[in-house]
Order: sequence, then structure tokens, then C-alpha cells
Amino acid sequence: MSHANAALTPRARLRLARLIVEDGWTPQVAAKMFMVSPVTARKWAARLRGEGQVGMSDRSSGPRSMPTKTPPAIGKRIVKAGWRRRLGPIQIAGEVGLPASTVHAVLARRRINRLSSIDRVTREPIRRYEHDHPGALIHVDVTKFGNILDGGGWRFVGPAQGEHNREAAATRLQSRNRRYEPRLCAAFVHTVIDDHSRVAYGEICSDERAATAIGVLRRAVTWFADHGISVERVLSDNGSAYKSHAWRDACAEDPPLPAADQREGRAIPPYPG
Repeated sequence: MSHANAALTPRARLRLARLIVEDGWTPQVAAKMFMVSPVTARKWAARLRGEGQVGMSDRSSGPRSMPTKTPPAIGKRIVKAGWRRRLGPIQIAGEVGLPASTVHAVLARRRINRLSSIDRVTREPIRRYEHDHPGALIHVDVTKFGNILDGGGWRFVGPAQGEHNREAAATRLQSRNRRYEPRLCAAFVHTVIDDHSRVAYGEICSDERAATAIGVLRRAVTWFADHGISVERVLSDNGSAYKSHAWRDACAEDPPLPAADQREGRAIPPYPG
């Protein structure tokens, strides 16, 4: 596909070249019609004569040869210093006798130009994985957050106003303990993320029980299906909701959702029955 600033598309190039090669137009007249220079018109005409219609396609803008390219041996030294010794471009440049910008370019091509990209224990590049198509695996998890009072808590507005806000929130949410004291509880964010596309579905719920997690999963599967994604596997941690029999049975429903081994991330078939 041509870039945004290209004057001619492959189809227009072919028309221009045919006017010169087949119809006998001069490059100046044909170039004026397509609002390009005569040099450009001669170039596409020459390609049509030498390569045919295939020559109208785009070519790589990279150079055919790079005499000043960093030698492979020095490139290996740079990569080794970045991996094993966790040195930056300036320190490595002093050792190999190259500009720091060149060292940085070598590290960037290997995607190890940032120390955060290298594992601190193994000192190897961190390799991310993803499945080859959407829906092959979805990740489910729950995050717990404390509810924030409308108007702010006592640390922000003071004890008197904070207690007033607390009472108002408890009345609105109808959440009190046995002694009728305000109980604000927490909010549980259930997230479902597609491993390939990283498209996420989330819900804010009042608990993290198995029934709630199952409901979120079913609605997430429906939501993904509406976006053309068919869920095949589910990966979770060892949360109590995800180890329950109800969750196991929900993953075995039709359409099948094979459960996943929470400890190893290994897909396993649903339980029989």
C-alpha cells in the first residue's frame, strides 16, 4: 500500500506508464496530465518496459547495502554487555569505541534498550507471549478496591464532615452492620482480557463469590461474541471463586469453555458430567 503522501498509486502508475510505452505519449505530456515530474514519468515507463505490471508495486525504501553498518562481532559485544552486565549505551560506547547513539540503536533493535526489558534474575530479555488469534484464551481476575465516600473521607474533609459523608453513603447503599453502624465494604472489579488482542471486559460488583464471577464470565462471553470473538479457553488464578465446582461446571457449558490449570496456566479439558 502506498504511503499517505504518494502522488501515484500502483494503478495510476500503470496508466501513466502505458500512455508513454503503448500509446506513444511523451513523458512531458503524460507527466503534466498526472501532475508529476517528467523524471517520475520516465521512471515508471522504464519499469513497465523492464518488469511489466509487477514493477508498478511499491519497493522497500531501505538501502541495498550499508557499508557503515555495525559489524556483527561488535554488535554481539554490545548485546552481551547490555544483557549480562546491564550497562547503558554511554558505558558500552566507551568500551567498544562507538558513539552512544549507535550503541543505543543496536540495543533498540534487540528490544533491550531499557533495563526494564531485562529480567533481573536471569538477565535475559523478558519475552511476552500471546495466542495466535482472538478468543484462544481469556484471562479472568478480580481486584478489590475500597469504596470512596461522596464528598471525601475524614482524612480529607475532617472528622465531622467525614462522618456525615459516611452516614450518607451507608444510607444510600443500605449497608450497615448488626449494630446499625455504617459499613462501606469494598468494590470488586472483575476483569476479562483477551490474550491476543488485549481487549478487556470489566464489571464492578459488590463481592467476588463464585456466582458473581460466573455471571461476569457469561456476560463477557456474550460481549466478546457480539464483537466477533469466540472464547475457547479461560485462565484464572487460585482464587476461591475459580476453584469452585460451580465455576468448573460453568466453564463446561455449551458453548464449551475449557477450564485452565490455575497453577501452571495449562489448558485442561472440562470435568466429565
